[in-house]
Amino acid sequence: MSSCDECGQWPQPSIAVDAVAIHGSRVLLITRGKEPWKGMLAFPGGFVDSGEDPEDAVIRELEEECGITGQVVRLLCVKGDPNRDPRGHVISIAYLISANGQPVAGDDAASAAWYPISEIEEMAGDHMSILDNIKQF
Repeated sequence: MSSCDECGQWPQPSIAVDAVAIHGSRVLLITRGKEPWKGMLAFPGGFVDSGEDPEDAVIRELEEECGITGQVVRLLCVKGDPNRDPRGHVISIAYLISANGQPVAGDDAASAAWYPISEIEEMAGDHMSILDNIKQF
């Protein structure tokens, strides 16, 4: 891959963030309201805006999708497989988030709730692999 002959810029992947909030034996999840993966469980999250710090973006997305405020505890993982998202090359940064409260779905989330971790069997995209890594701790 090379830079654009006209502008000299390199093609760039999009950057997304995922909020992984654990409260006891439960995890905060949304049901996706839009494609891709409409109707499937996922971590609250979304795209980082131009000029936005990813840690600020994950807190913003948590509030937009669940109506909950939180704080970044630590980085969990980065998912960057170029084929992980049908919308194109999307790199996702997953953060462990300290948050609690009663979620209220907003933005593009059809619903938001705390789910028992042991009962989650399927999630959107590669989110199940993130949850599986958390189960090991």
